[in-house]
Amino acid sequence: MQGYLENEKYLLELAKSYPSRSSVLSEIINLNAILNLPKGTEHFMSDIHGEHEAYLHIRRNASGVIRKKVDVLFAKSITARERAELATLIYYPEEKLDEIKDRTQDMRDWYAITLERLLALCRFVSSKYTRSKVNKCLEKVAGGYDHVIDELLNNGNEEKNKISYYDSLIETIIDTGAQEELIVAICSAIKSLVIDHLHIVGDIFDRGARADIIVDELMKEASLDIQWGNHDVLWMGAAAGSRTCIATVLNNSITYKNLDVVEIGYGISLRPLSLFASEEYKNSDVSGYMPKGDTKGDFLKQDDDVLIARMHKAISVIQFKLEGQTILRNPSFGMEERLLLDKIDFDKKTVVIEGREYPLRDSDFPTVDRNNPYALTEAEARVMHYLKNAFMRSEKLHRHVAFLFEKGEMYTILNKNLLFHGCIPLDKSGEFIKFDCAGGLSGRAFMDYCDRVARQGFFAKEGTKERQYGKDFLWFLWCGKNSPLCAREKITTFERLYVDDEKTWAEPKNTYYNSWNDEAMADKILAEFSLGGQGSHIINGHIPIKSKKGEAPVKAGGKLIVIDGGFCQAYQPTTGIGGYTLIYNAEGIRISAHEPFRGRINAIKNNVDIISDTVVFENSAEKILVKDTDQGAEIQRRIEDLTLLGKAYETGRIKERTILK
Repeated sequence: MQGYLENEKYLLELAKSYPSRSSVLSEIINLNAILNLPKGTEHFMSDIHGEHEAYLHIRRNASGVIRKKVDVLFAKSITARERAELATLIYYPEEKLDEIKDRTQDMRDWYAITLERLLALCRFVSSKYTRSKVNKCLEKVAGGYDHVIDELLNNGNEEKNKISYYDSLIETIIDTGAQEELIVAICSAIKSLVIDHLHIVGDIFDRGARADIIVDELMKEASLDIQWGNHDVLWMGAAAGSRTCIATVLNNSITYKNLDVVEIGYGISLRPLSLFASEEYKNSDVSGYMPKGDTKGDFLKQDDDVLIARMHKAISVIQFKLEGQTILRNPSFGMEERLLLDKIDFDKKTVVIEGREYPLRDSDFPTVDRNNPYALTEAEARVMHYLKNAFMRSEKLHRHVAFLFEKGEMYTILNKNLLFHGCIPLDKSGEFIKFDCAGGLSGRAFMDYCDRVARQGFFAKEGTKERQYGKDFLWFLWCGKNSPLCAREKITTFERLYVDDEKTWAEPKNTYYNSWNDEAMADKILAEFSLGGQGSHIINGHIPIKSKKGEAPVKAGGKLIVIDGGFCQAYQPTTGIGGYTLIYNAEGIRISAHEPFRGRINAIKNNVDIISDTVVFENSAEKILVKDTDQGAEIQRRIEDLTLLGKAYETGRIKERTILK
């Protein structure tokens, strides 16, 4: 009886959206049509690391897909130069329009021809979708021109009876001066329709200049999911008010002289830190703390290197103190070997690491109390109090982190694929590691625990033990021993700063990375997440693939795909390329390897695109349809519910609410 009543309530609720039998049948017909369309195109990207210009270009060119579609459609009708210019217009419509107007005399003809070409391409890329779905896309991206574009798309000049109507629309658009806004709107629609769903498999933040710009763009995506990376959870912890995460975020940014995202992107002033560092370390040798690489952005210039080095030393010492406090507060993290400040012999200028004594490169620690090395001085505490408030009160940072929690998670399962950033932690025998901090959980159960506690660190009430533990756990996910996002036994930041012996710098990877060519290991992990069989894959990033040395991203007999190809400029000398995009459409799965990006201005002015070398590694024998996907399964369940509602209308069990005219 209870089940009957619940079903009755559900059907009555469904009837609010479908008030008559005819509306039910109409929707069933529409949904069945969708089931038999080709599956939407999924793009997978990872390890963007703040490289906003490269990311924006690859997203705008859809990893080379748009240029290929331009070539397919216009190869026989326009020149290669014209095709390159049309593609650049789609990527950067406002900027390219300005450049074309400066060198073109008869813009009226150019507008008419270009609108025709853009509309032809828009019809081409939207042909796999229902008109309803295309219209929903246009409503979001067309800036109020959705109805005009719909008319132009569906009343093309190939229909003889509508040639005059179609031509009149184009003429009126140009006469009213709406042509440039319409061009921008059509370009936006093309870029949106080419990618049906975007996956970001971790590490949006750090290294590159403006991760905030990337998040702004991700927030505009119609369909998106994110798998958190270790750099992402570090910023999430900083936004939650973890002083340990804040110090680490700043240490990472200062190390690479990359502070625009902090100062300009999120409006967090570092003046208190710079004043503290200038005073406390004014007599210190900071040559070992000089920033790496060239100046990035506008905040700090080349002649500020000494100040940056002092800030680097100041925040490093604070970081090691706060990490020590976090480790002592959480013995279940099992990270006692990372307590190194209390292993320093200040008289001998040495440190003991894993039972062996090493000379220190720098032993000048004016703020470290030998008897209580992990305590902040009053001045350090004041700086961190200010920074904690600044990170927690940054409206833009909190909006971005809330978005990461909304769209992100530790792992995602979609269309038989398992997505995560780092690894599923394995011990040396290949078994799932049981974590003391999670009461012995391992595998999928541990990943679920991580997801839950990470959210607790941001959403639990400030001042509670749940909030504090959650913030500490976000730091653990960043660098903890065998954390699924860190995927290493340790992060040797201390050793790299203070010890010359490079053997101490080693950061042993989790067993997962020694086994990723093992099909049995891949099968075991897939089975842990109730996956496996034909068409099921693990997709992760985190460790750059050394493409120039011949390493392939496809492993374990095609069951595991690593898509970190060096999006970040810092990794490109190692990888030899500028990143990967994995593309999964109705034909199968292919990987595009991108060349390094040479700059936005060069792309706009000279129509220089990122060349992508695409390799197909898994073709589907038959075209994959929507009914073969997770979305199709949801639609099928919807059809079943609607069928029940239709029968309820037929039998009079539920009354139709037909409006009489």
